[in-house]
Amino acid sequence: MGIRRSSFYAWKKRLSNPSERAKALVRNIMLFREYHMKYPSHGYRWLNAKIRLDTGLILSAAYAHKCCKTAGIKSKAKHYKYKKPGDPRRIFPNLFMTELRIDRPLQCIVSDMTAFYVKGVYYELTLYMDLWNNEIVSHSLSSKRSDRMTYISGLRDLIELKKQYPEYRMVLHSDQGSVYTSKAFNELLPAYIIRSMSRAGTPTDNAAMEAINGWIKAELFMDLHVTGERPVKDEISDYIVFFNEQRPAYSLNYLTPIQFRSSFAPAAAAH
Repeated sequence: MGIRRSSFYAWKKRLSNPSERAKALVRNIMLFREYHMKYPSHGYRWLNAKIRLDTGLILSAAYAHKCCKTAGIKSKAKHYKYKKPGDPRRIFPNLFMTELRIDRPLQCIVSDMTAFYVKGVYYELTLYMDLWNNEIVSHSLSSKRSDRMTYISGLRDLIELKKQYPEYRMVLHSDQGSVYTSKAFNELLPAYIIRSMSRAGTPTDNAAMEAINGWIKAELFMDLHVTGERPVKDEISDYIVFFNEQRPAYSLNYLTPIQFRSSFAPAAAAH
């Protein structure tokens, strides 16, 4: 085979007596496989951050990529990119286009609704997310199609939360859905909550919320295995806790939303 005798025996020795470095690589590959089985919707960066959060094991991004590539680990989720801008017409001005600077909690809340089926039952989940740290601060679930109360119930919870910080103004951003533009919805808003809306047919104007909607459905069914064996409302509540307290976020340098809030806004830690 054209291989030197010394090289052959050196290779054979490595197989029977692997180095500590090789043993560590195998252990870490098995660890990534274990986490991939639990969270198949995510890639190597997120898995690496989750392992660091859970176990304290610190691995470089390059090393994590090597482990996942060796194990053939790839995210199984499909995420869609929106490219075509829509009609610039809007009911409320789009404050995001004014280069709004977000530097504190509850300064800018984004909202949207996502729908899914569990055991053939249709559900709508409305979310309100703090754009400062991606924390879901309010949510509401309904099994009725086009249930306006999911939006309004979540909004009421948000208003109650905002009352703890009356000195701050808040921007509430959404798309131009029928409920968000309705009189009933907007009449609930106190004066210190300013409305902002995406351009019609332009999901990229609310890109953070659109991205979270995609991840949530992937994680609910691929990672947390929502089955409907328990009340779906309870399973969703458990997921919100996971999202806020146990899920590392790339945009937060792989901190969880609660970790980010605790680290950078101690005064807001109680909210």
